Amino acid sequence: MRTGFLGWTRGLGRGLAGLALWVGAVAAPAAQGLPPELQAAWKATRIPLSALSLEVREAGGPALMSVQPSEPRNPASVMKMVTTWSGLSGLGPDYVWRTRLLTERGQQVDGQGTLKGPLYVQAAGDPFFAVQDLWNLLRQLRLRGVKNLSEVVVDRGIFGQVAIDPGDFDDSPDRPYNASPDAMMVNFGATRLLFQPDPTARKWIAIVDPPTRDVRVSGQIEWADGRCPGSPAVATDVLHQDGATVIQVRGRAAGSCGEFSVYRLAASQSAYFEALFRMLWKELGGTLARDVREGPVPASATPLVWHDSPALSDIIRQINKHSNNVMARMLLLTLGAELEGRGATPASGGRGVAQLLRNQGVDTTGWVFDNGSGLSRDGRITARGLAQMLDYAWRSPLMPEFISSLAISGVDGTVRRRLRGDETRGQAHLKTGTLRNARSLAGYVRGASGKRYILVSLVNDANAAGVRAFDDALVRWLAAR
Repeated sequence: MRTGFLGWTRGLGRGLAGLALWVGAVAAPAAQGLPPELQAAWKATRIPLSALSLEVREAGGPALMSVQPSEPRNPASVMKMVTTWSGLSGLGPDYVWRTRLLTERGQQVDGQGTLKGPLYVQAAGDPFFAVQDLWNLLRQLRLRGVKNLSEVVVDRGIFGQVAIDPGDFDDSPDRPYNASPDAMMVNFGATRLLFQPDPTARKWIAIVDPPTRDVRVSGQIEWADGRCPGSPAVATDVLHQDGATVIQVRGRAAGSCGEFSVYRLAASQSAYFEALFRMLWKELGGTLARDVREGPVPASATPLVWHDSPALSDIIRQINKHSNNVMARMLLLTLGAELEGRGATPASGGRGVAQLLRNQGVDTTGWVFDNGSGLSRDGRITARGLAQMLDYAWRSPLMPEFISSLAISGVDGTVRRRLRGDETRGQAHLKTGTLRNARSLAGYVRGASGKRYILVSLVNDANAAGVRAFDDALVRWLAAR
């Protein structure tokens, strides 16, 4: 396992003629740190310059401009760049998560397909484990003659006590972006609500997918005529009543929109896994005599079947391009487990990341990694430190894998609808960050000269949303160089 690279040092280069270079934290920022074109774009934001931390440099070359680059700021989802680069450089691009089903040594399957003793599920913390993966794992078990199980024991010990209350961050506990990490997470823990149109009856038919036991939908989506205005807005409330889960829906959708889906968290990760396991095992013709419970896998247990995740180089594309919070959390925890041992927590993952980055020459002074996803009020990084990390990544053999995980301007991911002009479309690989009072943009821009530029823009302010036009102007300015 790769645990880091040799550190590196270098001084800041001389800025281009006409640009004032800011070095270190600036106590009294002034707009002359930006070229005239960008001064005007910044002024239009009506955000005080004291709210901005900015670092722009040529990849592998000199810095061009800096504004308060050492001031720790909340990066929002740009924090995912830190987690994914640390995962890639610390674990390697071919790292995979292996989820295993095991039995106690010497236990046999009898003529009726009964497995003597428990079936052990050794969770690996796979961040991309889907319903079809669990189905195929159980199908492989059936192919080996197992039909009747006494009990199922799930070992989540690779992580410590990492469950969170999904409602803590913004009081939206049913939204998938708030999903809790879990070593045996399936489908991010999300239930799909599929709405099919019935034009004759002028109503929407709701279908729960997967159709786990004791989950149902109540309420109605109002049928509307006319042109589809876009993705239908569906409000939901998840209620737990007498052992059942009721998802109440309301809203309005035009029939011309056709079939659509929304995703919601309807149960805890452990309860969701158990419901899925029971449903799929029954569909495959299996029986389960007793419970699904938690416990350790004996050291002497023998593997029966297993599932390997996609390679980490593919996983980080999902995290960065689509800004998946729970996958980023899971990757940070995996780093903690691999670098500091089982029972990983966000704290142990953060320590591992900090050491990796320090070994690469990145100044992490003032950084707070928190949960690794950026969905946090407490996370902090600096523009200069992140630019150092991006510069190191640019010069690394792993550069192609990392850059390809970032969204392409005007093409895909979180910037598919931004920077779509001819001069910028496809010319930048970027990560965005959006929280209340925080906006960020970081990545690489290809200039007209063929040079690559690194940019890191972090804004923390009540009016931070107004920085988007400035950030786009900065990308255009670099693309024209």
